[in-house]
Amino acid sequence: MFRKLLLLQLFLFIGYCVTAQNPVLSKEQIRQMKVDNLSDDQIRQVVAEMKKNNMSLSDIGTYAQQKGIPDSEVSKLEARIRQLGLDKDLEQSQKSKDKSDKENEDETGNRRVEGDGATEDSVTEKGDKPATREEKERERRRKRIFGSELFNNKNLTFEPNLKMPTPPNYRLAANDEILIDVYGYSEVQHRLKVSPEGYIRIPNLGPVYVNGLTMEEAKNRITKQLATIYSGIPSGNTSVQISLGNIRSIRVLLIGEIMNPGSYTVPSLATVANALYVSGGPSENGSFRSIQVIRNGSAIATFDLYDFLTRGDLSNNVVLQDQDIVKVNPYKTRVELIGEVKRQAIFEAKDNETLQNILDYAGGYTDLSFRDVIRAYRVNNKEREVVNIPASEIASFKLKSGDQFFIDSILNRFSNRVTIAGAVFHPGNYALEDNMTVKDLIKKADGVKEIAALSRGLIRRLQADYTPAYINFNVQDELTGKANMHLQKEDSVMIYSKFDLRQEYQVRIDGEVNKPGYFNYADSMHLEDLILMAGGLTDAASLQQVEISRRKRGNIYDPKDSTKAIVQRFDINADLSNNPEAKAFALQPFDEIVVRRAPAYASQANVMVSGEVVYPGDYTINSRSERISDLIKRTGGLRPEAYPEGAVMMRKTFINEGDSMLLANKLQVFYNKLQDSADISRVQAAVDRKEQLLGINLEHIMKHPGSKYDLLLEEGDVIKIPKKLQTVQLFGEVYFPKKVRFDGKYKFKDYIHGAGGFTSQALKRRSYIVYANGEVKNTKKVFLFNSYPAVRPGAEIYVPTRKERKGLSTGEAVGLASGVASVALVIVTLLRTIQ
Repeated sequence: MFRKLLLLQLFLFIGYCVTAQNPVLSKEQIRQMKVDNLSDDQIRQVVAEMKKNNMSLSDIGTYAQQKGIPDSEVSKLEARIRQLGLDKDLEQSQKSKDKSDKENEDETGNRRVEGDGATEDSVTEKGDKPATREEKERERRRKRIFGSELFNNKNLTFEPNLKMPTPPNYRLAANDEILIDVYGYSEVQHRLKVSPEGYIRIPNLGPVYVNGLTMEEAKNRITKQLATIYSGIPSGNTSVQISLGNIRSIRVLLIGEIMNPGSYTVPSLATVANALYVSGGPSENGSFRSIQVIRNGSAIATFDLYDFLTRGDLSNNVVLQDQDIVKVNPYKTRVELIGEVKRQAIFEAKDNETLQNILDYAGGYTDLSFRDVIRAYRVNNKEREVVNIPASEIASFKLKSGDQFFIDSILNRFSNRVTIAGAVFHPGNYALEDNMTVKDLIKKADGVKEIAALSRGLIRRLQADYTPAYINFNVQDELTGKANMHLQKEDSVMIYSKFDLRQEYQVRIDGEVNKPGYFNYADSMHLEDLILMAGGLTDAASLQQVEISRRKRGNIYDPKDSTKAIVQRFDINADLSNNPEAKAFALQPFDEIVVRRAPAYASQANVMVSGEVVYPGDYTINSRSERISDLIKRTGGLRPEAYPEGAVMMRKTFINEGDSMLLANKLQVFYNKLQDSADISRVQAAVDRKEQLLGINLEHIMKHPGSKYDLLLEEGDVIKIPKKLQTVQLFGEVYFPKKVRFDGKYKFKDYIHGAGGFTSQALKRRSYIVYANGEVKNTKKVFLFNSYPAVRPGAEIYVPTRKERKGLSTGEAVGLASGVASVALVIVTLLRTIQ
């Protein structure tokens, strides 16, 4: 029986250990989530659930609302996700979702219908269908054709101007509106529309036939008819004015090589250009120069768009009539201009035009064009060939459709350039003259500067194969005429500065001066001069033992000499007047001066006492040995209602720079040992605080002044002494966290019971108390029982949360069962062996 109980306990222990290794977030824990207490693995679980629901980081508010996460924790959760770099996983998940959605749409943006592959829009316009590669290539080529931009630019319009005067050759027809204005002895106005039979009906007169008449002919006929009823018209006392009102619409047919052929309804004042614009213009194979207007079976006009594009000539832009046909013929000859012309494009040519005409259409050459020879690619019957066209043959060169002409640019070099740079007054490019020397070039640059190095200069010269070479010369000899170095084109002369050939001369001053740092060195500089340039001495500066260190600059090596620097010390005067000893010591480049702090100098250091003392406020530390008890005596002592056991002391985190540097090195080692980013962030937050709580026992300090508990004061210390405290605060995993009255008879568990007791998530053995003076005591384990710390007035009781244990997945459960079965089999075998 004992063996069976032992075996059962072993199984239960193994199950508990495996379950404890995999904590998961329960729904209850999510609703009471405190992000600072979550581990990195638990944050990854949250992200995994969001990815499963196809949520991005921007949906974290929705996720929190669904799960009941407190609003105050949402921003913290987002920060933890970003800190662990998991926001990229959520973004990738969202992109995958968007890509999956797009795969269910065709190229027009319509949703696919499962099964037959058709779209919801079963019938689409031709222009709405996705363009094939060939169509895109044709459209790209069409845009390169000269003149096509007229029909691609939405800011252009060729709508007819309906407010202009009626053209003299405009002929009336059905649906035109005629305005008749009779004025003088008789006043009457009529707005009459031409009937389908060609008549207008004038009141009190009858029908008048006007079909096919021009406006002038119609005016004469109507006036003649009105004279029969208005006697003032023949005598001139009454006048008649005839004008055109609303015009009719006509139908024209556009055929041939056009983008959108068909029948169009346009105003009767529309021209060929208007019709072409409405129809989209010539297609890729359509001619821009052979556009015919066919009327009653005969071509009455041929429109050339190039006349308008190059000269603004619209003389052939005839007004269309009803049933006119506009035919765009295929092009016959097209050539392309590429390179240094003002307008690179594909141009259409007529039979009698030459290459010069095409260059004119392109706007001519650019400023950088090479005009001696134009290269051309021409297609013959069997293959392509290259044709060279000299400038003299351009005006007579005959074109062949498909020719490509390339206009090169001039060479990016100069025929007579020389360059001078460096220590001259006017560096730059100059023209090379006959027999020009270096001296001549320096003279054109207005001479060398005073800082020029005259012993050596350089010429960078391009050799016959254009590889560079360097030629040196003596600048002084060139200037005096002892040498005459002749220049060649593209020579580059360099005159160096003395300052460019040496390290920049500086001196440095540090320590107790108002503006420490580096200063430019100058000859005859002394110690007091540099102090003056540094803004003078600070109040803490010592006038004795000002130290000057000088680097060794000798060129001779002596193995017995181990000196690394020359150090001199001088005393200076407060008014920076010359000290005879220091005056004889002139500074040299790279000297470093240090002005020490006076050993007896000390600035005031202040501390603050607040709370229940007789004279609270700021106090200055009297001596380096002043302690807390001395300060309390200076304040007049404690008040009767003071609670010394609850006194706290705040001290700066870093007293000096050395503390911060040392702490940074130690913390880096500590961070490397931490596993959870939440733990690291908490430590960093504590370090970043300017002040830290320093626990003290003021009651013991006042009873035993000068003891080890009676700390020496530091600048910035703050001591706070509260009134007698009468409450205890409870936090964490209790059912009703609250503040309760202190009772000396109550123990730790009594206060817990008063707050409703521990919750199911309470980690009892980790409970702790923070006392009013900042002292912390933890719960201890005595045998199998918890020994809780004593409670004092003003104490705060904290009960932490137990980490949730993650349940087993299906695979883990199967693996565990297999492992437990194996262990059970081994134990049973052992028991049988023992029996």
